[in-house]
This record gives sequence, C-alpha cells and structure tokens, in this order.
Amino acid sequence: MEPQVIRERINAIASKRQSLVELLEQPNLGTLRIDVNQALEEIDDLLEDFKRTFPNDSGSSFT
Repeated sequence: MEPQVIRERINAIASKRQSLVELLEQPNLGTLRIDVNQALEEIDDLLEDFKRTFPNDSGSSFT
C-alpha cells in the first residue's frame, strides 16, 4: 500500500474521532459508553503508531 493512501485513510479516521468524543459526552449512553471508550483508545493507538512509523509526516491533519 502506498504511503499516501495510508495517510489519507488515517486522516479520514482522525477526522471522525471528534464525533466519538461528542458521543461520549451524551449522558444516556449506558453500556455503549464502554464501546465508545474502546473505539477512542484504538483510534488513539492507531494515530500514535502512524506517528511513530511516519515521524516526518507534515501533511497529517491530526498532528
């Protein structure tokens, strides 16, 4: 897979992260809160792995 394609996909995922943060702020999530928290943790791990793999990537919107 080309690095540019990876960057585009990572940026798409990062742009959706805020939606999960906003969802987490809803008081009526119940047990879904666990899944939202897990999704946020996994996105954060993915973004951190990307930063380690491509440390000089200046084109990412999530940095």
